[in-house]
Amino acid sequence: PFEQTGNQYMHKWVSFEHFFVRKVLLLKYSYAFIIVPGGFGTMDEFFKTITLVQTETITQFPIVLFGREYYQPLWDYMQFMAEQGTISPKDLDLVLLTDDYDEAMRHIATYIRSNYTVKPRKRLWWFFERR
Repeated sequence: PFEQTGNQYMHKWVSFEHFFVRKVLLLKYSYAFIIVPGGFGTMDEFFKTITLVQTETITQFPIVLFGREYYQPLWDYMQFMAEQGTISPKDLDLVLLTDDYDEAMRHIATYIRSNYTVKPRKRLWWFFERR
């Protein structure tokens, strides 16, 4: 909670009193995740999302770990988990590890085109969206 600040690239910032509400909204309004270096909350959101995709609780959902140097130890451990049989080797295909913006966007676009019909959504007054 102490590291929680809006970044300079955001136009709107919403704070949540309860972490589970943040996770619900994060999934509900997303078509993809790009996970950048972060702390425990970032890891929690990453593993919660990949678990929901893995168990087919939510549809195929592109997940990108962006920052190869930062996430390489985590990726190595995930490969170790697959070798140990605690996750399926195909679970590694649910995540793209990259430093390349174009590769990340191609990965997301492929998932979006094959799994969703993208259409404008209704703006919601309680999310501070203008009509």
